[in-house]
Amino acid sequence: MASAAEQMAANFSWGTFGKATELRQRIWFTIGLLIIYRLGTYIPVPGIDGGALRNFMEGAQAGLGGILSMFTGGALSRMGVFALGIMPYISASIIVQLLSSMVPALEQIKKEGEQGRKKINQYTRYATVVLAFFQAWGLAVSLQSGGLAHTPGMFFLASVVITLVGGTMFLMWLGEQITARGIGNGISLIIFVGIVAEIPSHLAQFLAQGRTGAISTPVILGVMVMIIAVVAFVVFMERALRKIHIQYPRRQVGMKIYDGQSSHLPIKVNPAGVIPAIFASSLLLLPVTISTFSGNQTGPVMSTILAYFGPGQPLYLLFFTAMIVFFAYFYTHNVAFKTEEVADNLKNQGGFIPGIRPGKRTEDYLTYVVNRVLVLGAAYLAFVCLLPEIIRHQLAIPFYFGGTSVLIVVSVVMDTINQVQSHLLAHQYEGLIEKSQLRGKRKAGEPRPKKAPARR
Repeated sequence: MASAAEQMAANFSWGTFGKATELRQRIWFTIGLLIIYRLGTYIPVPGIDGGALRNFMEGAQAGLGGILSMFTGGALSRMGVFALGIMPYISASIIVQLLSSMVPALEQIKKEGEQGRKKINQYTRYATVVLAFFQAWGLAVSLQSGGLAHTPGMFFLASVVITLVGGTMFLMWLGEQITARGIGNGISLIIFVGIVAEIPSHLAQFLAQGRTGAISTPVILGVMVMIIAVVAFVVFMERALRKIHIQYPRRQVGMKIYDGQSSHLPIKVNPAGVIPAIFASSLLLLPVTISTFSGNQTGPVMSTILAYFGPGQPLYLLFFTAMIVFFAYFYTHNVAFKTEEVADNLKNQGGFIPGIRPGKRTEDYLTYVVNRVLVLGAAYLAFVCLLPEIIRHQLAIPFYFGGTSVLIVVSVVMDTINQVQSHLLAHQYEGLIEKSQLRGKRKAGEPRPKKAPARR
């Protein structure tokens, strides 16, 4: 039988949405800040030669046209003030999360509740500034050495570094404002908008090659069907759960005895989300990116690495798979689903898995289940990330359709829809409470409702 919340969710209508004033305000606030972000991607960094930049980026699509351009929403190819995008903040967040799970001092701070969370967020901001500075400095030096600066020199380097670091910090603030006062996760929505904004131009280029005969019509139809199938598969796997039965014993409160309750512990097939794909893609694209910004002036070692580990090569695909599997297990056990903490929480709440003793036995059982579930989760991630890579290089598709972008888009859309439904559900509950004339809802000075005569 469907729960009351599910029944209310099924009765949502545009009328209900129109009455939710706060939700509409949050949505408009989010849209406004995202428009500001998109406008910022078109504001160029000072001192850049536009013509030389376009020629440079046309030859750099192999290394930079992939995940880097995807995360910046095209700002990197235009060298806008948001050219670094939100990637420094994402990298800093992941690093701080991993360190807070492995360093005892940071782990203790994380357990301090709200104050600990604020400290961790502050450390993440500091790490973001450091990472953004180093990335901006490397980008500025590369632009100058590549002959893309009007007036090379220290002033050009300083202006580029200050502009790019400031752009990243502004994006970080923008994401926090969306999360606090808008709808959805701000950082994820910024990445989502950057990905979606680049799809029309890439799709138009893809279809244009079909009109000229460079790509046959069956290949175009096959790619479209593949995209729809991959999106449906990602939605199915992201919602897939492994439920573990949890039993709570009978308890006595005063003179009342409450019967034992049963629940379930949900374990996602992919607890790590898109993090393994991001880490693996970033590390594997690093040699190609370094080669691109160095003007292809590479030594024999770097040339060998690029020959064997370039995008689409067999060793590239093999190591891509291995790193996705490694990060899926590593991130899940250290951050996403720490079995030791889950077992301790169950023990403190009096819950237990039927047939499994609380404590160490429960931890071992949860570790066993998570490891087996992650076999499917890691294989799913590797399949989604590798299939578009193989298709793109085998069929020479001109735009970057990556599994990482599909995972991000689907995850953000699902999370945002869930938050919208939660706000609408809360609005419906408030309406029901107001109609029920509860005591807490009476206005000051309003007479109490008359009681019905008691039956004798």
